[in-house]
Amino acid sequence: METEPAPVRHPRTAERAGAGGPHRAPDRVHAALGVLTERPVSLYAAAVLRIGYGLLYLVFLLREFPHRDEIWGPGSPWTPELARQLFDQTGWVGILTLSDNRAYFEACYALALAASALFALGWRTRAVSVLFAVVVASFHGRAIFMTDGGDNLILLMAVYLVLTACGRRWSLDARRTRLRAGADAEARLPVDRPAGGLGQHLRASRRTLTAVLHNCGMFVIAAQVCFLYGSAGLYKVQGGSWGNGTALHYVLNLDLFRPWPELSLMADEHDLLIALACYLTVLLQVAFPFVLFGRLKYPVLTMLLGMHLGIGVLMGLPLFSGAMIIADAVFLPDRFYLALGRLWRRTVRGAGSGRTADASRTPRARVPAQSEPVG
Repeated sequence: METEPAPVRHPRTAERAGAGGPHRAPDRVHAALGVLTERPVSLYAAAVLRIGYGLLYLVFLLREFPHRDEIWGPGSPWTPELARQLFDQTGWVGILTLSDNRAYFEACYALALAASALFALGWRTRAVSVLFAVVVASFHGRAIFMTDGGDNLILLMAVYLVLTACGRRWSLDARRTRLRAGADAEARLPVDRPAGGLGQHLRASRRTLTAVLHNCGMFVIAAQVCFLYGSAGLYKVQGGSWGNGTALHYVLNLDLFRPWPELSLMADEHDLLIALACYLTVLLQVAFPFVLFGRLKYPVLTMLLGMHLGIGVLMGLPLFSGAMIIADAVFLPDRFYLALGRLWRRTVRGAGSGRTADASRTPRARVPAQSEPVG
């Protein structure tokens, strides 16, 4: 039996067909691996996480400074000996249980304050991030029965940020790198001096390892937040009080979560708004993992910001609200933070030019030139 001759196709047409066929999936995998290994992503978001959690924990330690002995010190009802017994069962470790001496505890507290401040500033971030994670884990484990969801999230984020290159932007390390690059450029010296083959391979391997660890760390942080919102929403769906819109009514009438009872009673008077807030909370949390790949995430993140601010004020949970607001920053792209930076510079420049104009209109505000004798 005869067969029809195959149609003759132009080589470019065949090439396009082959590119759109079975080779498309491997090409996409190769492109994804290239993004994962070639450069760190979301460096500004990582910097926001570093600054946010460093400052948040610093403020937390300063706020609890008058009560530090009763919470973490030798005067705590949960004594260091009891903490060590719990650590033997759970495998937890911490620097606060190494000694019962009060001077040692005060030194550890001062170390925690310094580590939080340096981590927020981004000074020697690689080493300080490890120190910050050790500090957070030690203080968290020392008062494990006094922690809540905010403490748990800060602990997880402190551990995850060790993997990231969170000191590449908005840090003292980034400033030092820029100054060094500028000095090398003025001296007409190359920033990366040519070296032998081994040195080049080591530098390339270091860059690849840094990019892989950073990108994996940022992915884990994003996945952690998605899991947190999704699981919280699914648990709420199973409860009858969230289904009938009365859950927040009961929350607002709990003495444990009423720092301002008059404000809670005022909010509880609006039954319709309380029911709508219940339904909107469940909808936002369940839908959150599914809206991250489009522009819908911006209004969702804005509503979540309002929700966390309400939790912090009405329920008296500022640490939890702050930890969640900072965690949501991981989903904002770098172009968003760059736009904020440009807006900030324009605002500062406009304010500075306004002050200069006001000063120029006042004769007494004249500043002598540097070459002009003063006095």
